[in-house]
Amino acid sequence: MSTLEPDPGTDHAAPAARRDRTHFLYVAVIVAVVLGILVGILFPDFATSLKWIGDTFVALVKMMIQPVIFCTLVIGVGSVRSAASVGKVGGLALGYFLTMSTVALAIGLVVGNLINPGSGLDITAETAKAGSAQAAGAGSTTEFITGIVPDSLFSALTSGEVLQTLFVALLVGFALQAMGRQGQPILVGIGHLQRLVFRVLSMVMWAAPVGAFGAIAAVVGETGVEALKSLAVLMIAFYITCFIFVFGVLGTILKVATGVNIFSLFKYLAREFLLILSTSSSESALPRVIAKMEHAGVDKTTVGVVIPTGYSFNLDGTAIYLTMASIFIADALGKPLSIGEQVSLLVFMVIASKGAAGVSGAGLATLAGGLSSHRPELLDGVGLIVGIDRFMSEARALTNFAGNSVATVLIGHWTGTYNRDQLDRVLAGNAPFDETTMLDDDDSEGERARVIEGAGGTVASAPRQSNDR
Repeated sequence: MSTLEPDPGTDHAAPAARRDRTHFLYVAVIVAVVLGILVGILFPDFATSLKWIGDTFVALVKMMIQPVIFCTLVIGVGSVRSAASVGKVGGLALGYFLTMSTVALAIGLVVGNLINPGSGLDITAETAKAGSAQAAGAGSTTEFITGIVPDSLFSALTSGEVLQTLFVALLVGFALQAMGRQGQPILVGIGHLQRLVFRVLSMVMWAAPVGAFGAIAAVVGETGVEALKSLAVLMIAFYITCFIFVFGVLGTILKVATGVNIFSLFKYLAREFLLILSTSSSESALPRVIAKMEHAGVDKTTVGVVIPTGYSFNLDGTAIYLTMASIFIADALGKPLSIGEQVSLLVFMVIASKGAAGVSGAGLATLAGGLSSHRPELLDGVGLIVGIDRFMSEARALTNFAGNSVATVLIGHWTGTYNRDQLDRVLAGNAPFDETTMLDDDDSEGERARVIEGAGGTVASAPRQSNDR
């Protein structure tokens, strides 16, 4: 047979690889951000009226978050052999989050006390009024705890509360785990639902340039460039502190513990960082980072536990912000905090801020609520940073996201729930992420087969091995 003739045993030729056109999408996002800044500077009133565009895009992405978390976590937990595996991952993750939040607090305290950025500023009646208005947005610790339990099992998918979805997904996953073979058809169905959810999300992401344009234009138009100059010291110091924490602390830990270069990891997640920068909300990238970390070789169970939990408990950027902002306000009002007062106040605010990581502006409400409960006389000073909070919110979100992505790799390494060969291939660019489906087709088919065949078998890690062929 001629080599030019088709093989009679082959029904059709292998399909040509699909071109990834999504890079045009993120070039468009960059262009949209630049145009948004220009419009905000040149036409501030018009730019402010575009705020609804950015809010609508963020809302579109947020509507996908709970289905993504539910499907990912139920599949991951329901398909492992024992609950002890999930408990090990969750316990280690919480311990790591607590440690890193403490380190972030310490760094913020040191920098804040060294630069004293609030010294010499005056407070006005207008800024005092703005600060008082922010306190209403902060809730108590008991409200946070009781808020984890949804009104009903199904309302956890529609409530908008990530922790409620996480709680119910864990319950359903453990229930399917206990059902054994009888629960396998349900897992297969949820696997199909996950593919549908990611397909819808990939469609939504094409609206990212429009959303980024509206969000950035509104921020610049509302704040103005001149209003930022008097607070530039605080902003610059905060950004530098976040940079030191991410690349100095997290980068060192990641390199020493796993040998992974943090720059390679962030290059792989570059599109997610850009999305967060343009929307100022880390939640906008949550569904994508779940899919990307799974593609990078981390097991579904680890990703499903670490990422959603980290969005509520791993608030490194928020911890740094609360520390420096509190010191700034106290100095600006001429009522500096003692070291003991700083530690007491900031520990309270970190606890009270759980669940606020993905919400733009929630850090400001947490700051106001903490000051109101501990040092009410400092509450008026919150108005001093209202104007730049949105820009600091971006740094908070980027830092929180960086911390969660690093934590996922670390927890996967420490628990042995990741495929290092796959991670190396992905970070080297040899196994590109499918931007169209956001799922690994071969892995998903292999996973469904294993789910059907093995009653309660360990299938969460099996798909990752299929890439070693």
